[in-house]
This record gives sequence, structure tokens and C-alpha cells, in this order.
Amino acid sequence: MQRSTSEAALLRLAATLRDGGYRFITPTPATHERVNRRAGNAWARGVEDVFGWSRPFREGVLAPGIVALMEEAGVLARAGEDWRSLVRLSSLGDALFLHSAYPTDAADAVFFGPDTYRFASALDAHLAARPAPVRRAVDIGCGAGPGAVLIALSRPGAEVLAVDINEAALRLTRVNAALAGADNIAAHRRDLLSGVPGQFDLIVSNPPYLVDPAARAYRHGGGPLGAGLSLAIVAAAPARLAPGGTLLLYTGAAVVNGTDPFRMAAAERLRGQGIRWTYCEVDPDVFGEELAGGAYAETDRIAAVVLTATKQE
Repeated sequence: MQRSTSEAALLRLAATLRDGGYRFITPTPATHERVNRRAGNAWARGVEDVFGWSRPFREGVLAPGIVALMEEAGVLARAGEDWRSLVRLSSLGDALFLHSAYPTDAADAVFFGPDTYRFASALDAHLAARPAPVRRAVDIGCGAGPGAVLIALSRPGAEVLAVDINEAALRLTRVNAALAGADNIAAHRRDLLSGVPGQFDLIVSNPPYLVDPAARAYRHGGGPLGAGLSLAIVAAAPARLAPGGTLLLYTGAAVVNGTDPFRMAAAERLRGQGIRWTYCEVDPDVFGEELAGGAYAETDRIAAVVLTATKQE
């Protein structure tokens, strides 16, 4: 695959950190903020502080070769003696994934965090239990590419597509796939499956599912209580699944007065499609801070859920 100079430098940077033993588990933004506010955490003292905690650093904290690669990749921001990385690296199993630095305020920010780990766990479990072959798969709204990479590594003979509307996400997916040695991934700019031909044995997605006033691509799901994008995926998937093919959707569901409107709407879209499906809450309470007002003023809780829908053969 042809890579730009900056992508090649970014790949070398990530590989250098990986080969040096770098590891970092990314927490929620709220935890990230609390830890960075602690005394002594204002400035980075090592690579995990720079590339994990997104702390500012001064000259001499990183090896000159790493700084040179950051400059070549265009991910070093300087303001006097305040230097910062524009990317983070997070561990997922034995792999590393590049994504946007904290805080993820930009409209095209590429997110990675606890939702990613839950999504990856659900996908790993599905792949481990799946008897049917995966010849062709797609990760819708791929972000940094963890879903596509997990499928590609588990099924090296499969054709794996990674699609997103965010060019920054596609750039990082390409680099992360190369870093993981997943050479059977193709990343394309697409809106859901528009412009993507054919059927799939496996469709996966971890879409944005919140109502975000800033409408950031990684966070704003649109529609009722943020469910718009997730419901669009549920509606589109049945026609694009091969016989025996499966949609695995990890998303969030706002529970209102004890009922789950997303589950009911998903069931309506799957009815009469020749689909058998399961629905599981994998975490009953995420993003509790969103309940303070706004779109979620009447919401009991937001649950992390996994919907698995399989087309009958």
C-alpha cells in the first residue's frame, strides 16, 4: 500500500514506541481529567505521559529520534517550551492503536476508550464462537480501526473493509492496520454502506450514540436520544448480509421510564427480514454525567448494549 510521508513517519513512530515496550490503557475522559489534575501531573516525565496522558512536555523528555519522527509525521505541537503530541497510543491486547490526543474537542477527533474495549471484547467473543467462515467483512464508522484489525487478524483470508466519513479516522486506520500487520484491510471514505458493493458475512460497528451539542463526528449519533446512526445501521444491514451473515452492533441505549426505545425501534426494523437476533446489556450505566440535563433530562440511564443479528440461510 502506498503511504504518504507523514503516514510512514507515524507508522515508524508507533513501531518505535511499541518496540520500546510502551503500553497504555485509555480511561474515560472524566478519569483522564481527574488524574491529570493531580499534583505533579502538570508536565510529562516519560513516554506514557506524552502519548497516553497527553501531557505537555519539555525538550529532553523524549529521545531526539522520537521527536524527529513526531515532526515528520506532523503530530508535534510547539508553543514555546510547551510541546504536545497530537496523537495518543492505546493498548488493546498486544496491539497498539493511534488515535486523537486528549481532549478530543476537534470536529474530526478520532476516539478510543472504554467503549472500544467493550466493543473489542464482544467482537472477540463472536469470532471465537463463530463456526461460519468470514470471507468478506466491513467495519462501519471504523474510527481508529480496532474492529477491522481484530477481524483481519482473526480471519487473515478475509477481505476486510473499513469505512468512515472522517478522513482523519481513515488515515489512522491505515497506519494502525500496518502496525498490526493486518494487510487484508482496505479503508475507504463512505457514509455507512453507500457506495460499497456486495454482501458481507460480517458487519460490525461501534458508532457514536450520544446527543452532542457540538456534533462531533465520533460522539454525535443524531436522531432520538442519539440513536439515529445506530438505527440506520440496523435498517441497512439485513439487505447487505449474505445468508448466515451477522451484524454485530455495539452501541448505547438511553433507558426512559424503565423502557428501552432503541431496542423497540431496532426490533421494528428487523421484523420480517428473515433475521434472528439477540440483545444484551454489557454495562447498565455509562456516561452518567450526560443525565444532568439537555436531551437526557428525562432519561434513567444510558446502557452499553450489543445487538447481534444473523440472516437465516
